[in-house]
Amino acid sequence: MYQYTDFDKQFVKLRAAQHRDQLERNLAGTLSDEEFRPLRLQNGWYVQRYAPMLRVAVPYGEISADQLRVMGRIAREFDQPSKAVFDKAIGTQATWGTTHLPVGYGHFTTRQNVQFNWIPLTDSADVMDLLATVNMHGIQTSGNCIRNITTDELAGVAADEIADPRPFAEILRQWSTLHPEFAFLPRKFKIAITGATDDRAAVRWHDVGLYLIKNDKGELGFRVLVGGGMGRTPVIGTEIRAFLPWNQIMNFLEAVVRVYNRWGRRDNIYKARIKILVKAEGQRYIDEVEAEYQNILTQDGAPHTITQAELDRVTACFVPPKLAEASETKAATVPPERQKDYDRWLQQNVAAHKNPKLRAVTLSFKRLGQAPGDADADQLDTAAAFADQFSAGEARVTHDQNLLLPWVRVEDLPALWVAASHAGLARSNIRLLTDMIACPGGDFCALANARSIPIAAQITERYQDMDELHDLGEIDLHISGCINSCGHHHSGHIGILGVDKDGKEWYQVSLGGSDGSALSGDAVAGKVVGPSFGALEVPGVIEALLDTFRLNRQGRETFIDAFKRIGMEPFKTAANAARLADKHEELHQMPKIGGFAKDGQEA
Repeated sequence: MYQYTDFDKQFVKLRAAQHRDQLERNLAGTLSDEEFRPLRLQNGWYVQRYAPMLRVAVPYGEISADQLRVMGRIAREFDQPSKAVFDKAIGTQATWGTTHLPVGYGHFTTRQNVQFNWIPLTDSADVMDLLATVNMHGIQTSGNCIRNITTDELAGVAADEIADPRPFAEILRQWSTLHPEFAFLPRKFKIAITGATDDRAAVRWHDVGLYLIKNDKGELGFRVLVGGGMGRTPVIGTEIRAFLPWNQIMNFLEAVVRVYNRWGRRDNIYKARIKILVKAEGQRYIDEVEAEYQNILTQDGAPHTITQAELDRVTACFVPPKLAEASETKAATVPPERQKDYDRWLQQNVAAHKNPKLRAVTLSFKRLGQAPGDADADQLDTAAAFADQFSAGEARVTHDQNLLLPWVRVEDLPALWVAASHAGLARSNIRLLTDMIACPGGDFCALANARSIPIAAQITERYQDMDELHDLGEIDLHISGCINSCGHHHSGHIGILGVDKDGKEWYQVSLGGSDGSALSGDAVAGKVVGPSFGALEVPGVIEALLDTFRLNRQGRETFIDAFKRIGMEPFKTAANAARLADKHEELHQMPKIGGFAKDGQEA
């Protein structure tokens, strides 16, 4: 992991102190809410439907055991709403028959960050101080700036890796942090990078997507794509450089973002992302980026060229950890009656490693009774203990909202499985139907049109049989509570989108989406099946889609391959046939959640 210098540590502590001063002035009435709003957003503090939400930065997903313990402490001590706020939320949830909302939880996001949904704003300065003790913060997790840079959770350990993207992600993080020119862009800006042949980072769905590649001469560089994104207008990134020398990536990105900052729309929030500019201007945008890049090289003297010495300095932080020659973990025996469960776990949750003596293991945070990606305080503490015992003190937040342990010895796999099973984190559903991506939705977010968590819960409850899950095979199911697409519904093999229809919550279902991974094929947005469905219809619709898949499947064909082969029509027919009769309308339409918060555009 990157080792913070004294400068880095002081920077984070001073930022926390600055937030405390701003908060105290706001609470004293000398800094208005409107003046405080952009300041708190720059530190990751939103105001959502019922309470503030904190987004903690986890650069490129790497998180230490000590940092996980602090996440657990924050969940336990601070993620607790006032009784008035809690009662208000409970009253809204009564429509669903829910008796409680999760508090004392962290939430893993698709951008490899951690969020908390119930921390009172009055406690925010104490939380920032606590984060600073382990070199964590919320800088640039919000606002119209360059956000947390994401990458492959297997970065540095993947067997198919061309080059480790983490040193470049860290260098880009340092370049973009509080960049004076890019602090107030037309809209938020997201960068993803991978160094592997299999795109596990959904690179083409980002404002800038970077692939580490080697040219015919064996030289390392980047393939650069610009203008990807989801939201109201799903767009796949456009290649603007087939090969860029690695040492020029910051100079080139300076040109990419500068042209966007100059010409991106600021009059319409829905047309402000770079994808709209690239789509509208096409080659003209590419040409202007190239001209700006040449100016940076010639007139400015290429100020952001990465030297070999700097790359070596940062790379030294990412060398494999020194592991003892022999494991100190007590050997564990898999009970004979659990051998099938263990074998499935090896198949789904354990990934190959570039070191043949090691494996990368995913802990599943997708289980019944818990929202996808949620981790309570005890689970965060347990994950920290697993990281220390089995993975050299390191874990990774994954794009799919789980935690990965990247340095597990082969001989420790049985002991880890036994321990993770006792903790409820060894469910062998990674990449299967119930390993779904879901945003927090209307239960928390003021932007949402509908709730995501109850839909996820209904589907999870229906598909608890592990034999059935493994028979269905690998399926990406993604759920978003609104068109902002935080649940990445566009890229799901099956996507579910919450929509507002006559003041009620409805759900569109799409099929055939892809994030660009080897499992899914080229990145593409799914196509909508047809008219939206009521909340209680959705599980039946999903079941009908899966039954259609099983009926038409050839051998061990995956869902996405079967869909590509037979097309939309059989699935569309099945989905519409599963729709409840009109006479049951009052049962499957749910009342829309109450009005949006004042600053509901804080996404």
